[in-house]
Amino acid sequence: MMLRSLLFTPGDSLKKIEKGAAGPADALILDLEDSVAEANRPDARRLVHDFLAAHRERTRQQLWVRINPLDTPHARLDLAAVIAGRPDGIVLPKVRSSTDVTMLSHYLDALEPAFDVPVSSVRILPVATETAQAIFALGTYAGASPRLLALTWGAEDLAAAIGASANRDASGRLEFTYQMARSLCLVGAAAADVAAIETIFPDFRNHVGLQAYANVARRDGFRGMMAIHPGQVEIINNAFTPSGDEIAWATRVVAAFAGSTTGTVGLDGQMLDMPHLKQARRLLETASLKAQPTRASKGTPS
Repeated sequence: MMLRSLLFTPGDSLKKIEKGAAGPADALILDLEDSVAEANRPDARRLVHDFLAAHRERTRQQLWVRINPLDTPHARLDLAAVIAGRPDGIVLPKVRSSTDVTMLSHYLDALEPAFDVPVSSVRILPVATETAQAIFALGTYAGASPRLLALTWGAEDLAAAIGASANRDASGRLEFTYQMARSLCLVGAAAADVAAIETIFPDFRNHVGLQAYANVARRDGFRGMMAIHPGQVEIINNAFTPSGDEIAWATRVVAAFAGSTTGTVGLDGQMLDMPHLKQARRLLETASLKAQPTRASKGTPS
């Protein structure tokens, strides 16, 4: 399924998780990292495992878990606690390079059979711009793991990593360093032949700003977007869902090329070539994936 919206929910708050689960997000990210205080992590792991185990049927909404960074002792404890609940995927924060994705993939290779989880069923989504090292590795993800679903990025932790006091100017626009990180994530995802997922829009009360930001993200090539509040999800879903007019146009483009023996065609006074055909096919693929439900995890609730 195309994941248009991925909503973060604190892993130590059942109330917030249930609120997210009742909403229209394509995926919940049950967070064991930044939103959970150190003292609450053991309880959060148990809560997340129990919620996963009680919600094995995922035809409408996927359930992902953000673990702690691999270079902390928390990461392996997180994985050992939640894998038996069969999460659809792991969000990996503060990666340094694609090597971290490969290492996590090896951990999952060992954990899945140990917990009777279908082999290769747990996917990986790295947050690929949160460390200084990661910026120089955004072109290295091709072949890192068949589990790799997409790349996403973030500006807040990167600012802390490089010692910046802010990542936006007085108008709220991202400074150049973070615009660069965003662009490199987008191109890096294309180089790895996976989707790019846009980062959060932090001003969760500003729905007009979110709408504009999400529209630009989709225009630029992102396939979905992170959310930090349930009120953002519907706007994000709408922004990343092809409209009827777009689908109709893409269908006509594909049909025009199907009836042509050359690499260019004329349609409604425009000259179209292979990049237009590729864009049309991708849009129709996106629309088709939107029409499909998420996969259901195997097994029954425990």
